[in-house]
This record gives sequence, C-alpha cells and structure tokens, in this order.
Amino acid sequence: MASALDIARFSLACDFNNADHRTDLNGTDRLIVRRGQPFTITMHLRSGHFQAGVHSFSLTTETGPCGSEANGTKAIFHLQDAIDYSRWSVAASCHSGNEVELSICSPPDAPIGKYSLTMTQDYRTINVGEFVLLFNPWCPADAVYMPETEKLNEYILAQDGIIFRGNHKYPVSDAWNFGQFAPRILDICLRILDTNPKFLRKPEMDCSGRRNPVYVTRVVSAMINCNDDKGVLFGRWQDDYADGVSPSSWTGSVDILHCWDSKSCQPVRYGQCWVFAAVACTVLRALGIPTRVVTNFLSAHDTNANLVIERYYDENGQSQKNSGDMIWNYHCWVESWMNRPDLKAGFDGWQASDPTPQEKSEGVYCCGPVPLKAIKEGELKLKYDVPFVFAEVNADVVTYIKRKDGTQDKVKDHSQVGVKISTKSVGSDKREDITHLYKYPEGSKEERQVFMKANHQNKLLDEPQEPGLDLKIKVSPNMKKGCDFDVFAAITNNTDKPKLCRLLFSSRGAYYNGTTFGAECGKKDLLNLQLSPDEEKRVPLRLNYSKYGSAITKDNLIKLVALLIEYQTNDTKLVVRDIVLEDPEIKIKILGEPKQNRKLAAEITLQNPLSEPLDNCSFCVEGADLTGGRTIKKTIKSVGPGQEAKMKVDLTPTQGGVRKLVVDFNSTKLHDVKGYRNVIISK
Repeated sequence: MASALDIARFSLACDFNNADHRTDLNGTDRLIVRRGQPFTITMHLRSGHFQAGVHSFSLTTETGPCGSEANGTKAIFHLQDAIDYSRWSVAASCHSGNEVELSICSPPDAPIGKYSLTMTQDYRTINVGEFVLLFNPWCPADAVYMPETEKLNEYILAQDGIIFRGNHKYPVSDAWNFGQFAPRILDICLRILDTNPKFLRKPEMDCSGRRNPVYVTRVVSAMINCNDDKGVLFGRWQDDYADGVSPSSWTGSVDILHCWDSKSCQPVRYGQCWVFAAVACTVLRALGIPTRVVTNFLSAHDTNANLVIERYYDENGQSQKNSGDMIWNYHCWVESWMNRPDLKAGFDGWQASDPTPQEKSEGVYCCGPVPLKAIKEGELKLKYDVPFVFAEVNADVVTYIKRKDGTQDKVKDHSQVGVKISTKSVGSDKREDITHLYKYPEGSKEERQVFMKANHQNKLLDEPQEPGLDLKIKVSPNMKKGCDFDVFAAITNNTDKPKLCRLLFSSRGAYYNGTTFGAECGKKDLLNLQLSPDEEKRVPLRLNYSKYGSAITKDNLIKLVALLIEYQTNDTKLVVRDIVLEDPEIKIKILGEPKQNRKLAAEITLQNPLSEPLDNCSFCVEGADLTGGRTIKKTIKSVGPGQEAKMKVDLTPTQGGVRKLVVDFNSTKLHDVKGYRNVIISK
C-alpha cells in the first residue's frame, strides 16, 4: 500500500484556465471557469512521486452557505482514470517528478456561482482553493448552448453595443457600455443573486435553482428593478431627477452596478426601460447566458389583460385618462438564448424577459422568460407572462371621442402596435429587424389565425374601408432641435360631394411612454375647412423653437394630434403621431495610432445649434478597455450660439479588437446628446 501523498500546495493555473474557458477578460487573478468543460490544476508534492492506480483521494466542491448533495450544491467525487463529462469528475492527466496535473470537470447542469474546492486523503482534508463557475454557451450539453461562434462573440463577449430609441419612423442608435468584464462586475452580479428574496428565504433551494437559466433569468428580471426587493434600479418617468441621475444621462452599466454595490444594495436613481434592459444584459452576459437588448417600437402596455389598448380623446383632440392603457414610442427588454425543457417541444431559442417594472408576475415585478415562438403562435397559456408580451407587440387599438354631452363614439384608428422590433446586428452597428420572430405580417392570414387562437378578434382592422375623408400627418425631412419647421395635416376628400369640416391640429411635448407634458407648443383650429370632391389639402402647423424649446422633455419628442370632424355626418377622424427632434452631432477624432497598452487621445467637439448660449455644459466619456473601467468627466461653463464645446481625453487601450468610445453631452438647453466612435485597436 502506497503512503499518503506529501502535498505542498496547489496551483490553479488561472492564466491558462481562464483563457481556455474564455473568462480571461475578467482577469487572471482567480479561477473562473464554465460548466461542462474540464479545467486543469497542478498538485505540487514536497517529496515522493504520484503513482496512478495506487494513490487515491477525493475532491469536494460546494457552493452556497449550506451545500447539499441532494440539492446538487455539493459534490464528492473520487480520482478516476478518465473524465466523466456528465458529472463532477477528476482524473490525473499528467504527472512527472513532484508535479501532478489534475483535470476536473463539472456537469453541464451544475449550479453557477462561487465554489470552494477541497481534497480529502486518508481522512485529512486540504483546501485546494476557490473558483467561480459560469454557464457555458460553448458546451453542447449546456442549456444555453449556442453553436455559432460569431453570435457568441456578440452576445457573450462583446462589452459594448447599440440600443435603439427614438421612434419607428426615426430609430436613433445609442451606444452603450455593457462592461460585463470590468473590474468587480462579476462579483456584483453574483451579489445580485445573493440579494434576491428567494435566496434570503431559502438559500439552499435558490442556489440549487441556479443550475437552470430559466430560473436565473427570472431572478435577474426581478432584481434589476427595486419594486419588491433590494434591486439595482429605481424607475422614474418624469423630469424630476434632482436627487439622482437622469436615465438619459447613463452611457453604460458599470457605474450603475458599482453604485449599487458601494451603497449597500440601495437602489440607484434613476432608470427607464432601456437602462433596465441594458443592465440586465450586462448581468446575464457576465453569468454566461447569451443575451441581447431588443427595442419594440409602438409598444403597447395592456393594463387590463384584454389584448386591446383603449384610448380616449375629447372633442378638442386632448387625451383623456379614462384607461391605464398606453402605447409607448418604444420599449426595451432583453432576449436570452436557452432551452426550455419545462415546456412542450418547439419553444427553445430566444426568450424575452423584461426587468422594467410594469405589471406583477406571480406577485413580483418581473416578466419572462417568454419564448418568442409562443408569442408568434399565440400560445398564451405557456409560462411565463406570454399574454402581457403578446399584447406589447400585437394588441388591437380602439379609440373613442368623448362628446360634451357625455356620449362617446368609436373612431377608426389605424394605429399599429409592435413595429420594427429591433436589435443590433451581429458584428456590425446596423439595425436588425426581428419583427418576424414575434409576429406574422400585419393583416396576414397567419396573423388572423393567431388572434383566433388567442381568443381575440381584431374586428377593427377587418372592417372594410369605405369612401370618405382621409386624414394623415406628414412631417418635414429635417427636424433639428433649435430650428423652426412645419408639420402638415393632409386631408383628402375621397367622395364626389363637397365636405365642410372642422380641423384641430395641436402639438405638445411628450415622454417616450406616450404621455404628454406641459402646455401646447403649437395649435391650429380651422372651423370651416372646405374640401371639394376628390380634393387634397395640406394644412401646415408651424413649430417654432421659441415655443417648443421649453415644452419638450429630455426625450426630444413632440406629440402631434389631428382631429377632423365632418359637420353633416359628424364623421370623425383622429390621427396621432410622435416626432423625434434630431440632436446636433458629436464629433470624435482619434489622435494617434490605437494599439494595445499604448496611450492615445480623442478630441471631442459639439457645436451649439441654438440661438442662445448653453450653460453648465459637461462631457462624460467611457469605453470598455479604453478608459480604465471609469467614466471621464469634464465641465465647461458656457458655450455661445454657434460656438463649439470641446474636450480632449487621454486613453490607454488594454485589449485588442473593436471598442466603442461613448460620449454624453449635457447642458441647460441640450440634454444628454449622445455620440460614439468605434476604435479599432491592434495588438
């Protein structure tokens, strides 16, 4: 019988293992590996030699505060001849002299998290070390497996990206620094899991649940908002952000997560949908789940679960709050890639989850994960929250005019819901339209069948279009903030009889969630608009900066409402359209050759387009592997009309590849103007 091994120490080979497991961007000061894939550690002996088949020992891994073999959070496994990829296993892969290389493998469904590793030999236990275990989308047996390398480079490894905002007519590309590999971010993401109420109630069951990406995604969806717990972000949708940071000012997730962590898990003020989604994307990518941010333009918020958005206006075209239903200019959530063994076959792949707190799911403000296939096919009974997301992209819209005498009439409304559903393309900054993943083409036979299946008839769109008056809103091609411009109500008389009408055409500042703000910034009321048979008229409404400048919100949106009433028949037409004002361009010039670990600089300029000075100006600049994991700020007191705000920032790239330098400019008159530039860094 061989004597016990005289062990001096263990080497976890973090440099090699982390690079092999594609976690080296987190650093190499500790072991971070992915499940279902072997990693190698070295056992150093003080004396003697290892003899295969003679020496034996066991290893124990444990995660969570109370590891349990029954719950899968603890495993004891013995040295064997070869690795078993289906369970925890260890084999001596190489040995010579006083060094023994051990290959260790976790099962592809092991719970993720922080682990301890110990060795037991002849009733003596030795501490080997600690490591972090993550999901492994490169492993075919992992539930988050994604076979395309190019997609994994985008949905796991890319530290920055594009989030689309604006509106469906004018999608705006905003760069975002996800920063999932920035210092301490992984630890913060694991702390988010350990702060969730399920862990605080039953830590052993919560840690066991972390084997399942469906469970983890649902926990993250609940923990990014703070409505039920010590979540990351506090949501606010008004302009009162004095005690925090305006949602539009954020350019990345790193500062938000660091702030939450440093303030003992107190919620960070403030977030709105794209901020919630972006931070969720950071957390899920950090944990190893392929994830992307998605924007749904003209997104419905159905508060009474009837799959219909009911809107009410008075005879002056003013919105009436008779219903909590809304249509947001856009709404952002995330999609994550995973199998769904908890559902019947056919619902694997992209799953939508939404961390923005809107409605409760099983008593908690979270949403999803919802299979996109379930939304497209109208499978409303599948979990989780299919009816709510189905309504966001596919609800009907019914509009009523409330008369002064208390009566109300339904008017034809051709408003759409769920258009240009968008995400960043793989490997480029272009917009990819993924509407086809959520719904069949509007008005198609397949779409009608899905509504039938969902026990929902879209009778409004099925009504035949009879000859009569037609009303549309047309806009100018260039609507830049600071300029005066016209918008138009286009009225067509598609009959052989003259028509006498009243036209009300008004504008107000609006938030992106569809609500209006402040007083009207332009209005026209024509009491006797005459239209000859087959005549078309364009009625202009002038929008002057002197009026709309103080009326618009930081979302740069103006809501246009046109109401047309034909006197003889009382036939009423209503059209609502939101327009986005274009911010000035931020110009970014790179000074020097971008090379890894070599200093360079960027010159950033913005020209004031307004006829008045900009006061309290500031630039905020950040970029993954460019600004050292921090945000660089510079303030400028005042910039006169037509003058340039300018700053120079020093950068030191730490990794090769394409990185985004993201810029936010803020002032008293121009709020949160965004800009970015791709920087190609050579090694």
